[in-house]
Amino acid sequence: MMLVAQLLRGAVRHAGSSGQSSITAVRGVSSSSHRFAAFGRTPPPSCPDTDHPKILITGGLGQLGVGLTKLLREQFGKNNVILSDIRKPPNHVYHNGPFIFSDILDFKNLEEIVVNNNISWLVHYSAVLSAVGESNVTLAKEVNITGLHNILDIATKHALRVFVPSTIGAFGPSSPRDPAPELCVQRPRTIYGVAKVHAELMGEYYHHRYGLDFRCLRYPGIISADSQPGGGTTDYAVQIFHAAVKSGCFECYLRRDTRLPMMYIDDCLRATLEILEAPAETLPSRTYNISAMSFTPHDLTQEIQKVLPDFQVTYNVDPVRQAIADSWPMALEDSAARRDWGWKHEYDLSELVQAMLTHVTTGNQLVQAN
Repeated sequence: MMLVAQLLRGAVRHAGSSGQSSITAVRGVSSSSHRFAAFGRTPPPSCPDTDHPKILITGGLGQLGVGLTKLLREQFGKNNVILSDIRKPPNHVYHNGPFIFSDILDFKNLEEIVVNNNISWLVHYSAVLSAVGESNVTLAKEVNITGLHNILDIATKHALRVFVPSTIGAFGPSSPRDPAPELCVQRPRTIYGVAKVHAELMGEYYHHRYGLDFRCLRYPGIISADSQPGGGTTDYAVQIFHAAVKSGCFECYLRRDTRLPMMYIDDCLRATLEILEAPAETLPSRTYNISAMSFTPHDLTQEIQKVLPDFQVTYNVDPVRQAIADSWPMALEDSAARRDWGWKHEYDLSELVQAMLTHVTTGNQLVQAN
């Protein structure tokens, strides 16, 4: 089991280098009523669909931000997509297109970025993830709730289209689990999940109250070979591939029969682009489930063993992460996304395993060559 300190260092894709200074910045801004005084109850104009959007991605150095940046730059042009974070980027990220420092807890800094760069779409990936959030609830509240409020207020004031991801963590032990429908009792038991339900409801409120073009997807566990896990409960499904290639053995922190919904990152990024591009009139809902596959650690192990038959997995259950996983759905029902904007996944379990083993093996060979 990872040490809490390691989780904290790895998972904060988010907000500010100093909690005290960030909170001071938030307290120093004007109230929401003053922020919206310019348009009152009149909905702000939406982003014109005929122009290439100018896009800002917050928390961009996490698992999803770099990949989505690449996809959006291919679609809209390199200089139209600005990646941001509070951390210094690796050289290959820095040299691939615009990158700036952005602290989501600093309202003034964030608004200056939006205004100075003529931002029209905002993708909000800054977050403290599930397992780390339980270790530092104060940090999770600041980043996942206070930071969200800044995003929504700025997006409303400047008429942005805003995407905020949600998660299977937004469901709780009283939710239907197999599958979890789009509308049901949620009641999550983690601060991460509570903040995600808050984000869904606040985004929908701002949409109905102020006309904000808010869009949200409930992601399953996302599996990618290009970034290190960041303190989430589904991280085992990434770690297991690196272990399979490097050492041939892996110790899993969840029970072998723990079934959770998962998705390969290419499907996740494509779904995000599709909902960002979807005409507003095709979105009767503002929060959608998306799904691809569900599996257990044992299912995944068996599929990997078809390629690497000597691979071995043992189990040393982490009670904190196991309790989180047991409160989450085993599958997501996503018929609304398939109906409303044509969502369709491409990767099932066998395709996922082949893609991950190929990427991890190739990456290791490149490292060894250097």
